[in-house]
Amino acid sequence: MARDLNFGVVGLGMGVHHCKAIVNAKGAALAAVCDIDEERLKSTVEKFGCKGYHRYSDLLKDKEIDCVAVVVESGRHADFGIAAAKAGKHLIMEKPVDITPARIKKLQGVVKKSGIKAGCIFQYRMDPCNILLKKAITQKKIGRLIGLHAALPWFRADSYYAGEHGTWRGTWKLDGGGSLMNQGIHTVDLMQWLGGPVRSVCGFFGVFNHKIQAEDQTVAILKFENGALGTLMTTTCCIPGKDQRVYAYGTKGSFSRYGGELESYEAGSEDERKKMLGWFGARKTGEQTSSDPMAVAADGHQLIIEDLVKAVRGNREPVIPIESAKHAVEIACAIFKSGRMGREVKVREMRA
Repeated sequence: MARDLNFGVVGLGMGVHHCKAIVNAKGAALAAVCDIDEERLKSTVEKFGCKGYHRYSDLLKDKEIDCVAVVVESGRHADFGIAAAKAGKHLIMEKPVDITPARIKKLQGVVKKSGIKAGCIFQYRMDPCNILLKKAITQKKIGRLIGLHAALPWFRADSYYAGEHGTWRGTWKLDGGGSLMNQGIHTVDLMQWLGGPVRSVCGFFGVFNHKIQAEDQTVAILKFENGALGTLMTTTCCIPGKDQRVYAYGTKGSFSRYGGELESYEAGSEDERKKMLGWFGARKTGEQTSSDPMAVAADGHQLIIEDLVKAVRGNREPVIPIESAKHAVEIACAIFKSGRMGREVKVREMRA
């Protein structure tokens, strides 16, 4: 029987959720954590009974560690990933992989040269309902895709952007943006994963109700390669915060989803419609990330970690490799460029 792969987690804000997922994941073990904050490091070590490192270089020197989960500030992801890959450690990259396509391309080159495996966190792709909705589109159960629209009306208090661990958020240098690159990047990825690659965008953004450098509201029109049109809205200004909504329609049908609930499913046979609504229809849910940034379920993270273990053992690509995760960042950067230049921007303009 193959031994568990030992993971190290660097960055113990959202990284704590990675720790929980690793502990629960089959074939994985939490060996060490790393953070420059003494209090966060101590409490995490005590909670999980693992080793703790103040310096990332020391964690990378630990020969017992096989994989590293990078959960630091978004604008430092590629640098931390590159260091781990050069040390021969496999990778779990928190979203976004980094904040520019050029940095991601540099990381890709080092990953390829080192021969390690690198999986990325976009847990919406692991959701059973989303997987079946993607099939409904790709198998043309709703016909030819015409429209795909998403809204993320979330809320973040001013305190989210303040304090010892918050000042990097909402900055161009380390967050790469605001509601779009941080909170909304999951929705961007879900849209391109469901609807296919995006050809061009036209976007608008601004700061409306926070004292931050980057945007707290973005609105964009998307043209997909397959001819469909879409719209996207992200914000951290909606008090008290509402759930994500996704709506798609084609020449033969449609579906809509609000938060964890499948609101409607007009595709396939009548029996299929009833099953889909029975499986994923209205249900009671607990705390949501729409207003609480720490209310994150570990299930999707756990599945991605378990997949990385299988990828290492089977010498195959992870389910969400870097190349697949890069397109969401290309789209977001194209939206920002469009807003700044006041014109439609082709996504290929962002490719390094």
